[in-house]
Amino acid sequence: MSEPLSDSALDQLFRTARTYNGYLDKPVSEAQLHAIWDLMKFGPTSANSLPARIVWCMSDAAKEKLAAHAMPANAEKILAAPVTAIIAMDLEFYEHLPEFFPHTDARSWFAGKDALAETTAFRNSSLQGAYFLLAARALGLDTGPMSGFDNDAVDKAFFADQPKVKSNFISTLGYGDPATIFDRSPRPDFDRFNRLV
Repeated sequence: MSEPLSDSALDQLFRTARTYNGYLDKPVSEAQLHAIWDLMKFGPTSANSLPARIVWCMSDAAKEKLAAHAMPANAEKILAAPVTAIIAMDLEFYEHLPEFFPHTDARSWFAGKDALAETTAFRNSSLQGAYFLLAARALGLDTGPMSGFDNDAVDKAFFADQPKVKSNFISTLGYGDPATIFDRSPRPDFDRFNRLV
């Protein structure tokens, strides 16, 4: 049975963690990116579908290519961040289910059912994106998840050779600069948006 995490761990993951608009001039290593993946891959997905596909934009050329398809404020963040991750989804994730979910013929649940496959890929790549954020925080890094980019243009720029892979959202990554965050926005109490039935 798992034990509750310490208050300091909960603070790092949730209560004092923030979305950063800029980062300190401190590099993020490839080993750290591997460490993020090695945590986030354990987060649950439907039938262990694991539809997320990530492009880690580390080079100036990659960041410039991505920034060209983002709204101006986001483009500045992408160019200045040590790394920006494109969290994408493989609409044919089910081709890997015989390996990832060998208990039954799960591939047949999705093959030829494009709408179901797309809904499943979107939901579960979004979950994996959340695991990415928490894994990065757990490893002492900060993130800046965002929309505000042209998905179709990003898909053509980064996934032209994988037409069944589509971008979901992007996130900057690094060591957050406290000077770039706003005061925390309000968070509601339980009773406002929850019901016990």
